[in-house]
Amino acid sequence: MNQTHLKNWTRINRQSKAIYHQSQILLVTMVIFNQAYAGTHQQSIKAKSPVHENPPIAIKPVELAPIVIERRATDLLGIANSASQGVVGQAEFKNRPLSRVGELVEVVPGALATQHSGSGKANQYFLRGFNLDHGTDFTVYVDGIPMNMPTHAHGQGYLDLNSVIPELVEKIEYGKGPYYAEIGDFGSAGYSKMYTTQKLTQGLLKFTGGEFGYYRGVLASSKHWGDGDVLIGSEFNFYDGVWQRPEDTNKYNGIVRYTLDKGDWGLSLNGKAYHNRWTATNQIPERAITSGLLNLYGTGDPSDGGESSRYSVSSHLWRRSDHSKSELDLYALYSDLDLYSNFTGYIDTLNGDQIQQKERRIQAGGSVEHTHYDKLFGLDMDNTIGLQFRHDDIMGLALNHTKARQVFNTVRQDDISETSAGLYLKNETRWLAKFRSIAGVRADFFNFTVNSLRLPVNSGSSNAALLSPKLSLIAGPFYESDFFINLGEGFHSNDARGTSINVDPVTRDAVSRVSPLVRSQGGELGWRTQFVQGLTSTLAGWWLQSDSELVFVGDGGTTEASGQSERYGIEWTNDYKPNDWLSLDADFSLTTSYFTGVPQTEGHIPNSVGRVVSAGATAGLPYGVFGTVRLRHFGDVPLNEAGTAWSGDTSIVNLGLGYQQKSYKIAMDWFNLFGSTQNDIAYYYGYRLQAETAGTHADGSTDGIIKHPVEPRMLRLTATVSF
Repeated sequence: MNQTHLKNWTRINRQSKAIYHQSQILLVTMVIFNQAYAGTHQQSIKAKSPVHENPPIAIKPVELAPIVIERRATDLLGIANSASQGVVGQAEFKNRPLSRVGELVEVVPGALATQHSGSGKANQYFLRGFNLDHGTDFTVYVDGIPMNMPTHAHGQGYLDLNSVIPELVEKIEYGKGPYYAEIGDFGSAGYSKMYTTQKLTQGLLKFTGGEFGYYRGVLASSKHWGDGDVLIGSEFNFYDGVWQRPEDTNKYNGIVRYTLDKGDWGLSLNGKAYHNRWTATNQIPERAITSGLLNLYGTGDPSDGGESSRYSVSSHLWRRSDHSKSELDLYALYSDLDLYSNFTGYIDTLNGDQIQQKERRIQAGGSVEHTHYDKLFGLDMDNTIGLQFRHDDIMGLALNHTKARQVFNTVRQDDISETSAGLYLKNETRWLAKFRSIAGVRADFFNFTVNSLRLPVNSGSSNAALLSPKLSLIAGPFYESDFFINLGEGFHSNDARGTSINVDPVTRDAVSRVSPLVRSQGGELGWRTQFVQGLTSTLAGWWLQSDSELVFVGDGGTTEASGQSERYGIEWTNDYKPNDWLSLDADFSLTTSYFTGVPQTEGHIPNSVGRVVSAGATAGLPYGVFGTVRLRHFGDVPLNEAGTAWSGDTSIVNLGLGYQQKSYKIAMDWFNLFGSTQNDIAYYYGYRLQAETAGTHADGSTDGIIKHPVEPRMLRLTATVSF
């Protein structure tokens, strides 16, 4: 970016901050004023349009043509609250080649899902210049259950989507930025909400076989039972992988869902089960590959891997009338993880550096919200009140040193209780026929209780609270276009162990505690247009600041300092359907990320992705033939603060071809069509190979690029039968 552009962005940032702080006063005034005369309401994409499973009934009913969610081109003019908010239906990704289920988040423009370990571990996620690790600032809900795990054995906000069966996902809603009152913890960069289909019009039997020992099967069917519908689905997935040490992945999923829709009220009940076991190949030093010591797909420790389970029950109850709508979600789940990882090799020359991270968790919670549609001083307005609550009991949360999965030293072992509650108010007022505002405020409360079993001095209890205002101004449609100004504050919680820590569990040195809740502030200017027939295009310029913080590092069992940061960028998304048989899409995301308050030579944020491009074409040809091709590109990724190490660009092309008739479909998917050997993910830190006798550091390690390549070209064949 040249100096002129940098100066312009600096000026825009200053103006955005001034507008932001002024808007907080306006926001609170509007909320108090409207709440004094009106009821309460939640306004989201779901509650505003037929996109939602249960849309509200307007005070003055207007008959609308039904909206079928097929692609991001779904008409959201006058409905969406920001340019970066959208919804995607099953039709968009049912023929998209998915090498792993985590890639479902890539329907969010600018989002990436990569992997640096085995298939059973949560993906690494990237969005808006954030290395989200496994989910720290990107939150996902599946059928009302928050999927991010706070105070997790491996990483804060751990987001594992392996329990999702893609064929049974009816739609995915998404939004970016901290502008939505109903989104709380882990939502600074954005959110995604996935919904399981109520029923299948036909049963589904699907089998996939592919190179490198890949086998997957899905069986699902629906049946009308009583006044409702029962959906039963199951999945298995076996995979050896491309690595010299086979993954031997064994994954199983199951779901039973009952749905009842009585017109003005309804409910759904869900039971889900997931289990996975795998061997992992983690990232390895680039110098070991170039020297020939390790193969590109070789491993540093062949005993890495893990085992994970998740079992959940949940319910959703809704009711609507001419003037209001209410929703209630309740859930309970059990999950566990036993994970073995060796990230640094053999600094411990006798035993190696493998660690075990394990936990067992019982989680329960829910949400309730009430919507009321009002009219005050001749203005239509919707008011929302919502309450979200969650409790996590985390038992046997342990960090151990292991050798070939055998424990020889315990670093930390804790039992933890974490409880949170979020209350939000939101008002939407339609001031003019083509101008509306959405003002909201959110209050979050947290309690952390840590019982440190190995080191009692690190036990303790603490409380934290945070108030987050939100404001959106929307004008349009003008010439089939909407214009948006969005401002808001968000946050993510920190690991409970960091809120009570006093001494490093390894060195016994005194350490600082983390801030329990880390605030972020952001703004966005956006434009959404459907002026050109068949084309939906959005353009957004955004800015996001994260406060200075201390971060608890689960891999080390202690805290690590991190400075204040700022990010800004431009996103341009396009979805074009020129005719009834061809769909085209292209998304471009450019981001600048940097630490503030430090010298420019130390300001790079490691693993902040600066450029993401995603593009594709899907064609439905005569005689049941279909095809899809997709490009996935990312680059401009610094690996250290000094900017002396970079990951390099990665570009992957996937191709799918198939033939479909009424009751069967045959498809061929080629992943990484051109055989790229570029990085899926890379890091820069100290590593010691088993054969190395010394390094540049006193502990024998040597700093360098540690990487995990994309998987090579592979072919998978799928046969699907409907019954």
